[in-house]
Amino acid sequence: MNTAQQDEQVLAEIRRRLLTAGVAVLVVFAVGVCGYWVIDRGEHRLLDSLYMTVITLTTVGYGEIIPLDDHPGGRVFTMVLLLFGMGILVYFASAITAFLVEGQLGQVFWRKRMRQAIAALKDHYIVCGASAVAGHVLEELMRVRRRVVAIVPPGSTAPALGVEAELLYISGDPADEEVLKEAGALRAAGLVPALESDRDNVLVTLTARQLKPDIRIVAMLVDQRNEAKLRRAGADAVVSPFRIGGMRMASELIRPVAVTFLDQMLRDRDRNLRVEEVRIGAGSPAIGRRVGDLGVSELPGVLLLALVAPDGAKYEYKPDAGARVEEGATLVVMGGPDGVSNLRRRYGGAAHAEASSGAAGGPASA
Repeated sequence: MNTAQQDEQVLAEIRRRLLTAGVAVLVVFAVGVCGYWVIDRGEHRLLDSLYMTVITLTTVGYGEIIPLDDHPGGRVFTMVLLLFGMGILVYFASAITAFLVEGQLGQVFWRKRMRQAIAALKDHYIVCGASAVAGHVLEELMRVRRRVVAIVPPGSTAPALGVEAELLYISGDPADEEVLKEAGALRAAGLVPALESDRDNVLVTLTARQLKPDIRIVAMLVDQRNEAKLRRAGADAVVSPFRIGGMRMASELIRPVAVTFLDQMLRDRDRNLRVEEVRIGAGSPAIGRRVGDLGVSELPGVLLLALVAPDGAKYEYKPDAGARVEEGATLVVMGGPDGVSNLRRRYGGAAHAEASSGAAGGPASA
C-alpha cells in the first residue's frame, strides 16, 4: 500500500470519527432539550430547555431557569444527562484535539503537497534508503542543484541534511513498484539504492530496471562478494563506501595536500565547485566546432578538463584548441552549479533545453 492509499484511509478515519462524535453530541443535546421540555411541561420556552442543557453539560450550573426543586425526576434526568453527556463531549473534544495536536490532518495535506511536487518532476534522481550514505548522496545532489526525491523505508526517518532546501520524500518500500512510480521512476534519470542490505539493494535494482529499462542505477555495495549480483540485477555502477573509505585513508597518507584541496573544494558552500560532465546532445551548436571556439574556459567559474569521445573509449585531457567536437561527446569540466548550468544550456542540445524548460516550474528545493 503506497502513501496515497494510506492518506485516503487516514482521511476516511478522520471523517468517520468526527461524524460519529458530532452525531453523538447532537443526540445528547436533543435528548437534553426534550427532557427538560417534558419536565417543565411546556411552561418555559424551548430556548430555556436548550439553556438548561448547555449549562448542565458544561457543568456551569449558572442561573437555572427551570427549577428542579419540585421535580425529583428532573434531578435524576440531570444526573443521567451529566454522566452520559459529559463522556460524549469529552470524546468529541479529544477527537478534535488529537487531530490538532498530533497533526494527522496536517501531515496528510503536507504529503499531498509533496506528491504534487514530485509529480511535476522530470529527469530527476531517486535515492532509496535512510542510511548515512543515502543522506550524503541526497545532500550532494541538492548542493549541485539536481532535482531529487528520497524513498524512506517504513519505520525510518528521512536523513538529516546539511542544506536548507526542503527534501522531497515519500515513505514506503523502495522495492515496491507502486512506490517507485509514486516517486516518479518512470520519469527519472537515475536511481540510487542505498539501503543497508545488499539483498534489498538487489531487489530495488531489479524492480527499477524492469520498470524503466533506460534508467541509470548506481547501487551501494555492502559486501564485496555481492557485486556480481547487483550488476546482474541491472546496476550500471556499484559503489562500495568501505572501499572508497580505504582509498581515502591511503590518499591522506601519501597525498595530503591534494586531498586537502579537494576537501576545501567540496566544502566551499559559496562556490560548490565540482567536476561535472556536459554531454553534447543532438542539435547542439557545439557539434562540428573546434574546442577553442566554444569559449568554455571563458565562462565564469568553469575550467575545461577533458574531452571524451562519443563511445567513451577515448579521453583527451586538456584538449587541443583545434580538436573537433562530435555529437554525443562529453565535456568534463570543473565549476560551480551556475557556470555548469549555463554551459549545459548553451551546448547541451535540444533534449537538455527541453528538460531545463520543463524543470523551470518545479520546486526550487529539489
